[in-house]
Amino acid sequence: MARAITENTLFYGDNFDILREYFIDECVDLIYLDPPFNSNRNYNVLFKDEHGSDSEAQITAFEDTWHWTVATEHTYYHILNHSSDKVVEMITALRAFIGTNQMMAYLVMMTARLIELHRVLKPTGSLYLHCDPTASHYLKIILDTIFGAQNFRNEIIWKRTSSHGNVTTTYGDVTDTILYYSRGGKPVWNQVYIPYTQKHIESSFTHVDSDGRRYTTSDLRNPGYRPNLIYDYKGYKPHPNGWAVSREKMEEYDRQGRLWFPSNKDGRIRLKRYLDESPGHRVQNLWDDIPPISSQAAERLGYPTQKPLALLERIIAASSNPGCVILDPFCGCGTAIAAAQKLERKWIGIDVTHLSIALQKYRLEAMFPGIKFKIVGEPEDMSAAYQLAKDDRYQFQWWALSLVRAKPLGGLEGSKTGKKGSDKGIDGIINFVDDASGKPKRVIVQVKSGHVKSGDIRDLVGTMQREQAAIGVFITLEPATKDMKTEAASAGFYHSPGWGKDYPRLQILSIADLLQRKEVHMPPQSGTFKAAQRVQQAKPQAEQIEFEFQDESMSDNKNDSSYSYRG
Repeated sequence: MARAITENTLFYGDNFDILREYFIDECVDLIYLDPPFNSNRNYNVLFKDEHGSDSEAQITAFEDTWHWTVATEHTYYHILNHSSDKVVEMITALRAFIGTNQMMAYLVMMTARLIELHRVLKPTGSLYLHCDPTASHYLKIILDTIFGAQNFRNEIIWKRTSSHGNVTTTYGDVTDTILYYSRGGKPVWNQVYIPYTQKHIESSFTHVDSDGRRYTTSDLRNPGYRPNLIYDYKGYKPHPNGWAVSREKMEEYDRQGRLWFPSNKDGRIRLKRYLDESPGHRVQNLWDDIPPISSQAAERLGYPTQKPLALLERIIAASSNPGCVILDPFCGCGTAIAAAQKLERKWIGIDVTHLSIALQKYRLEAMFPGIKFKIVGEPEDMSAAYQLAKDDRYQFQWWALSLVRAKPLGGLEGSKTGKKGSDKGIDGIINFVDDASGKPKRVIVQVKSGHVKSGDIRDLVGTMQREQAAIGVFITLEPATKDMKTEAASAGFYHSPGWGKDYPRLQILSIADLLQRKEVHMPPQSGTFKAAQRVQQAKPQAEQIEFEFQDESMSDNKNDSSYSYRG
């Protein structure tokens, strides 16, 4: 039964199911979502009829998002039978217009989830949907129908990259779209600003007061005719419309030294605006001041669609207050969650892959030492581990790899894409450096969810020799046999020159061991997941955070009870 979520929580699973099972109505203050969409594919291919599409070479966690399947058809009929007349009319018209193809499958998936997101949003809440030009026009129609066109606030354009040099027949696509909607007429709003540039300061704040403070002046005339504000002040006459302030307020400004008097009595008094009291320019709907994450950026985690932390900080600062609940239902590498934690908000994240959940755990632990949060949906006991292996052996494999912080073979760091199929005996990799050369050495990891035997260990030894791996790790769901342990022991030891220690060259870890927090015995510097430097919380809004990410250490036989990986 759904109930109020009172702890910071990561959910593993389909966000549609999670929202319906765990979330009560009107419990979230702000929603940011950056849903998956294969924008790199040719626009025409997206509209290709599903009957002629080829299978994907790489299987992603969100494959069904872009294909019309039996599940899509069920979702479509769920919308028809459980939604308002307006939503039914809208989704029916879209299907008649677009057809049964990848784009329509995506829109059906998004419609079902946006209905649920509207339900859980508070009357004072806001939603920001991050998308690209391929589908933004369709998504706006859906949002207008669900949230009401009157609750559309802004279309924000974010310049996500500087240029595309390989464009020859079109204009370079350098922007993303963020659609901003409120649940009702009075959403939480805090005006955000960007600092003045030095060029603007020098051209606009041209006056310097006797105390050295820079200032500019602004008009004190009333925009409309106000006869009660027509009066002379120290021999200076007002504009025919009258002054903008009463005589009492004018006298107060005068006492404070905030009035600028022209040398000619025919001129008009102006109000001083000091630079040190000006917060900057109000943020408009064109955001070109937040740069993308470059390949050299300190905060880069290697996640393909990672957004800058400053982008999420701006959104959260503008549309929530400290203590508000922030929800990211497609939380990926967790940038929205990290920004919410830093700005002292509560947060909830949902993702459908164990790879993302693992990356977020490590990121939060590194940025906010001692942080406490709950994880729902990860196996917490052997029964749940067996069930995950039965339901989806690849998700089981990725989850098991996450327990030792190994990068899935064939996937980018933090990627939602993992390689399925022939892996030549390697499922995951852990990199480490233990000598002055700085050259990384490798731990290769193999995961087995079925029957295991001593021959598997001999095969892994051969793989280690072929790959010149320093250490091999064999993760098994079933208990290791005595013969397997003997084979592992016969592999000998790896001697670390930098640490002067010996480590078992082949290590067997059962899932039961990992659930008890047993770890890989290896040199303590690992470079599999990039780690974020710890940060101070509640920085000024819209300020770019600067991180210097260091390699994360994996301790040797160290149990840290300050952080719960499984809630």
